[in-house]
Order: sequence, then structure tokens, then C-alpha cells
Amino acid sequence: MLRSARLLLSCSTLALLAACGGDADSAANLSANANAAGETGEAASAGQAAVADESSVPNVVRIAVGSADHTTLVAALKAANLVDPLANPGPFTVFAPTNAAFDKLPPGTVDDLLKPENRAKLKTILHHHVTTSTRTVDDFEDGTVLGMVDGTNETIRKTADGVFFGDAKIIASVRGSNGMVHVIDAVVLPK
Repeated sequence: MLRSARLLLSCSTLALLAACGGDADSAANLSANANAAGETGEAASAGQAAVADESSVPNVVRIAVGSADHTTLVAALKAANLVDPLANPGPFTVFAPTNAAFDKLPPGTVDDLLKPENRAKLKTILHHHVTTSTRTVDDFEDGTVLGMVDGTNETIRKTADGVFFGDAKIIASVRGSNGMVHVIDAVVLPK
């Protein structure tokens, strides 16, 4: 019964992504792995994020934790102590850089940011990828300015090539229980 519910959730997520024009491979990894995170018992932390819930739609943290394409983001969230805040009710819209997006940063950048002495800088960068509302791709118009959690703004661009958060392209979207996760192909640094 539980496996049937997970399969239905995964199919629903893929259908949502197809309707939104998201990348099916990234969507499949996010939706299938988000549910697997609950199965493996891997808790992101000992706080709110660690609450076992195998029957509900995963929150934005569980979506990231369950995605093989977002292990660097999850490591960064853990290092910045942001797992529990993002597991709360929200609502949140998270622009989630893939591992490949982090790989585009200069060599050594991620390792340096994950050091405890750089936690404040890492938090600022991660906060720049979160806004406190639930926004789907359809909610965005070209030129939409979003107030990010770090206190700065970021602009949405809609072009013939797709929808962009700053210079990062939104390649997939998944609805979570406490908001939206938009998968992006670059890390967007605050200005």
C-alpha cells in the first residue's frame, strides 16, 4: 500500500513537471528519490526535518535529500544549519542548484564554503536561493522581482530559451508540502 502511494506521488510529480515544461530526468530523480529518503531512514538532522512521515507529500528538504542530483546542496544546507528551518511549514520557493551547478564554481569554492568558519557566507548564498512564498513557473512574468531571504532581490527572466532565476535556468519544478522546488543549472550569487 505504501509503495503504491509512493508510485502515485512520483507519477503525479512527473505529470506536474510535464505540464510545467520541466526536465523529466531531473524530475524523476527528485520525485523518486524524495520518497526513497523516507525509506532509508536517512535523517537530514535531529530536528523538524528528521520527523518520519512516509505518507505525506515530501517537504522541500526531503525533496532535496532524496535527489541524487542535489547532494552538494544538501551538504551545504547541513553545514549552514538550514535543514530544519526549510522543513518548517513555510511557504517557501527554493531555487535548488544541481551538483553540476556547484561544479561550475571555481575549484575549491564549495570545499571552502563548507568549512565551519565560512558558515555565515554559506548561509547568505543559500538564503539567496529562497523566497518566502510558493511560486510556480506560471506565476512568474518576465521581469518579476523576488525578495530573497538574504534581503536582496533577484529577477526572473522569461525568454524563448526558458525561465531564468538570475542567470540560472529553471530546468525542472517539484511541488513540496511546504512550497516549490525549482531545479536550476547554476548557483546564483547575491549581488
